[in-house]
Amino acid sequence: MNKLKTAGSFTLLCIASLTIMVGTLLAPGLVSISQGLGITDNAVLLITLPSLGAVVFAPIAGKLIDKHGAYKLLIIGLFLYGLAGASVYFLNGPTLVFANRFLLGGITAVVMASCTVLISTWYTGEARLGMIAKQGMAIELGGVVFLFLGGLLASQFWGLPLSLYLIAWVFLAMLLLFVPNKNLTNHNNEEIVELNTAETINGLSLKSVYVISTLAMTIFFTSTVLLPITMNAQNYNESQIGQLLAFISLVAVVTAGFMPKVTKLLGEPKVLAFAFLAFGLSYICFTYASTLLLILGAILIGIGFGFSIPLLNHMTVELSDVKVRGKNLSYFTMAVFSGQFFTSFMEYIPGGEQNVFISCSVFAFIITLVLFLKKQSLNM
Repeated sequence: MNKLKTAGSFTLLCIASLTIMVGTLLAPGLVSISQGLGITDNAVLLITLPSLGAVVFAPIAGKLIDKHGAYKLLIIGLFLYGLAGASVYFLNGPTLVFANRFLLGGITAVVMASCTVLISTWYTGEARLGMIAKQGMAIELGGVVFLFLGGLLASQFWGLPLSLYLIAWVFLAMLLLFVPNKNLTNHNNEEIVELNTAETINGLSLKSVYVISTLAMTIFFTSTVLLPITMNAQNYNESQIGQLLAFISLVAVVTAGFMPKVTKLLGEPKVLAFAFLAFGLSYICFTYASTLLLILGAILIGIGFGFSIPLLNHMTVELSDVKVRGKNLSYFTMAVFSGQFFTSFMEYIPGGEQNVFISCSVFAFIITLVLFLKKQSLNM
């Protein structure tokens, strides 16, 4: 197999960072940006609507990737990502702005699935798990960088954060320069033949992976949507809220780096069980008005992400035959973004944010128990 050079690997990781950027970029300056775009109601949809777009367009993206190739679709996706993301500045009013955000989500589904297919093409086995772990780190590191830059630019002028979407064009140039088209290089005598007949990994099927992915992202992203509200009520300012959210992403980056070694030691079900245990404990911490417990909760929920989404991404690849990998990864994209979109409705649960946090904690503990019992039954 041809080996991808360091610059190529770095390029794919940069592209991965665009996944979380699509919504969270606007979070720090949401109030001023929504006003600038003429959005007076349901401003939170500026953050969550791209998730719905990704869910709706993901199956189409998967079919296009399998038919035309991930490399070609990634080129198109990156160009449209920069164009659609930045052009919202010139729009005004709910209809045009929300349509733009919805479309941007669909483009993000193409970028996310294409990028993962390219990673799975260039890497196999443990190297692939390691690279997908780095992909998870890059996604969350993108959260750290873009949350910081988004807040910094929004404090200067509401429209400046939107210019950051154009970084997709920089990554497009890097893709063309540093990542060869594998479809072209495989026509030599080094053509790759990869067959995958596995139906489960440690008892977890592809459908189970999709369900767990949706649940993990719903529980994780609830904190991104509701923590700013609860922290504001506790008299934390916007800068402190942004720093905590960035800190969560940073913890997730570090945890994802350790995930391959922990998975090799414990196995997939147990690592996922620990991820949901961390989720459950984090929301207990968030129910208390204590800075120390808030920081502890941030650490725990970051650990939960680092041990769940990157691993579930890898499991999707491992359970997919190369011929349908684009389609299956598009379903994984649907699962992840469905979880994000479901959080739009969390604030409507009766009893306020505290009840939502308690509900997330209970659900996380139930899922932990199910995964742990699954592991135990496999050992019998």
